[in-house]
Amino acid sequence: MFGYINANKSTMTNEEIDIYRSYYCGLCQQLKKEGGKRCQLLLNYDCTFLSLLLAGLYEVEGESSTFTCGLHPTKKKTAFYSEATEYAAAMDIILSYHNLLDDFKDTKNPGKQALAKYIEPTYKRMANKYPRQAHAVEELMRLTAEAEKRKETNVDILSGYTGEMLAELFDWKQDLWSNELRNMGYYMGKFIYMMDAYDDLPSDIKKRQFNPLIDVKEKCPDGYETYCESALSALMAECAKSFERLPILMNANVIRNIIYSGVWTKYEYIQLKRNQKSKAEETSAN
Repeated sequence: MFGYINANKSTMTNEEIDIYRSYYCGLCQQLKKEGGKRCQLLLNYDCTFLSLLLAGLYEVEGESSTFTCGLHPTKKKTAFYSEATEYAAAMDIILSYHNLLDDFKDTKNPGKQALAKYIEPTYKRMANKYPRQAHAVEELMRLTAEAEKRKETNVDILSGYTGEMLAELFDWKQDLWSNELRNMGYYMGKFIYMMDAYDDLPSDIKKRQFNPLIDVKEKCPDGYETYCESALSALMAECAKSFERLPILMNANVIRNIIYSGVWTKYEYIQLKRNQKSKAEETSAN
């Protein structure tokens, strides 16, 4: 489910790229601090965005440090840490734990189960620290699993569960900014669920696995792509409206890059790959 809230680095300045990377690296290092090296496997772009957003809104004080990355040992990296980084790392761990368990139920992949078992002590510590968020993730992922098991075809209902889940996680301090943060999380969560379903559709059809968009495609094959693009655009438009109502100055351009451009990079990549496959099949047939 994770990995769709990216930055579009091709439209960013070098300074903006450095800022984004420092938050990404800061989250990675915080995950290591909380649960060891294997916890760094949980690193994702979605929680990097959450760290950027909350740090920008609350203008939290932080610090930068340089370190040597095991994956890129020839060049020093810069990591930015703040209270928002700690919170984003905790949400990453809570989300990832339940996602790993959910993936194991679906695929029986022992690697997913092993990683979930490894991070379980860290997850319990984060869940004790943030019980509201942990309960929301557990409950809403349960509702999603039940809806998918009964083959719920209403995409709005299914995506709404992910939306409600992210709304709870975005609402860090439950203060005067709660309404806009919850709206952002809600519509971004719905976008993530729908993008995941759109991305997985060919594979799910081939494997005869449930996907709510199969029903949409079967009922309206000619209008399927237009429907998906329009729905995804409408969701991110609502997310953007709430963002623009927040008094964010710090890293605002980086956040805007993600909301207005970065979230579409995976969609465009999917389109490119499918077009290439279609052309290859046409060439082969001729």
